[in-house]
Amino acid sequence: MVTSTRLPLPVSVFRLLLAVLAIASAPLFGQSTQLPNFNLKAKPYRIMPTDKLRIAVVQESDLDSIARVDSTGCVNLKLVGQVMIAGMTLDEAEKAIQDAYRDQRYLRNPQVTINVEEYAPREVSIQGEVRSPGRYSLPVESVSTVLWLVTRAGGFTDTAKGTAVKVTRFNPDGTIAKVFVVDVESLIKGKTSRDKINDTSLELEPGDVVYVPQRII
Repeated sequence: MVTSTRLPLPVSVFRLLLAVLAIASAPLFGQSTQLPNFNLKAKPYRIMPTDKLRIAVVQESDLDSIARVDSTGCVNLKLVGQVMIAGMTLDEAEKAIQDAYRDQRYLRNPQVTINVEEYAPREVSIQGEVRSPGRYSLPVESVSTVLWLVTRAGGFTDTAKGTAVKVTRFNPDGTIAKVFVVDVESLIKGKTSRDKINDTSLELEPGDVVYVPQRII
């Protein structure tokens, strides 16, 4: 009867395997932290300037149109003219257009449907101490937070000051509307509550610029 004996690994090979395992299991972020298990929440899409919409009026096909939302947030429709719909959900915009036709007495009980033919660009920028700075597209129908963007950008560098991530938000005319600071590091380390991770105040909007400063060593 032949028996097989498994020889022990040489010490050098054993150490090499340990090193490979350590690299494979290293965290995404430069600091020894682990990302919380968070998911992007679904949300209804809100119409933006430059969105291209297909607008149909039931049983009034002569009023159907494909319209681009202008820079003021309006669409120009047959008979009723300009209707403000930017910032509305599709359901809200349908009601606004129905109200316009009803209030101006063109139709007694209008039924309107809206579909997005082409979405406006929805980009944000992240700069500073992240591994892959640049511009990133926001998902159309889900909440995107500062934590989500840092993750997309490859995480912090070893010298990042993750407790003071600055977000700058702009008005349509390019002036600064708001600047706020987010302690992303605490979110990553789980030092804050689940409610805070999903706080809508941390939600990014198209055009936001995020800056991760360098930690003073």
